[in-house]
Amino acid sequence: MMNRLRVTELQDFLQAHAAQPPVLLDVREPWELQRAALRLPGTRALDIPMQELPARLNELPDDAPIVCLCHHGVRSAHVAAYLARAGFDEVWDVIGGIDAWSQEIDPTLPRY
Repeated sequence: MMNRLRVTELQDFLQAHAAQPPVLLDVREPWELQRAALRLPGTRALDIPMQELPARLNELPDDAPIVCLCHHGVRSAHVAAYLARAGFDEVWDVIGGIDAWSQEIDPTLPRY
């Protein structure tokens, strides 16, 4: 099942899952990561562009929550739904993506 998180809920979510740290799966392209990358304590960052995901599913743990992130939340929602259909148990999508994070949480993170 795919769940959704607002950026304002992400820190509380991470604290609640501290015993089993989530994977923060960023599905943006490498050039986007160069402009603005989100690295949060209490997560394991994994960068896999959306188009590469089917070939790289083996890199995802099946025993930890997966939080999907992209620029505005469209790609990450597709990826989260795909992972849920692929049998991953705990998958979350960050609504609004890194752009919402820049606007609501950390204005020092560049917007593009």
